[in-house]
Amino acid sequence: MSAYSDEAYLAWLYGQVGNVSLKNPARTHWKLLHQLYTKEFVWFIPNDDNRVQDGKDLREEFLTVHPHDVDDHWLYLGCSMLEMLIALSRRLYFQTDIDPHEWFWELLDNVGISMEGTADLHYDYKIERYVDLVLDRIIWRTYSPDGQGGLFPLESTDKDQRKIEIWYQLSAYLERLMFS
Repeated sequence: MSAYSDEAYLAWLYGQVGNVSLKNPARTHWKLLHQLYTKEFVWFIPNDDNRVQDGKDLREEFLTVHPHDVDDHWLYLGCSMLEMLIALSRRLYFQTDIDPHEWFWELLDNVGISMEGTADLHYDYKIERYVDLVLDRIIWRTYSPDGQGGLFPLESTDKDQRKIEIWYQLSAYLERLMFS
């Protein structure tokens, strides 16, 4: 993919969860989303490869909406955290009818990345380092057994969320939301 195409794809991804036309750096999140885009989501729990495929499917959707000449290799690159989170937010939308934009920011809030604290105006090395540590915690599942520190924290559970595929974590989280 050319640099232009990569920038167009990132802008398209940004448009899935933010306002692309917004120019106020106190309210934009380009730096955060770029960091999420450059961090690969690695799966090692069975069936989490489905989350990877969902994220990579966004590339096909982008090319359908915005045809670009791309290197076929680009379609087979690993899935970024941004792609995985956007695709997961869409899955949550299908389960709840809550806008994917809202789910995306709730997932980030669940892991300790706030919308207000990561605006471009304030995005510095400390925030970048913190976000990187959070992303590693999600990827390598070093959060608490009850999911605290992960995408889907639960009040209590008898199952170690670090060993459960993301889809089942999502399902348990939604069940708790609906019945609490």
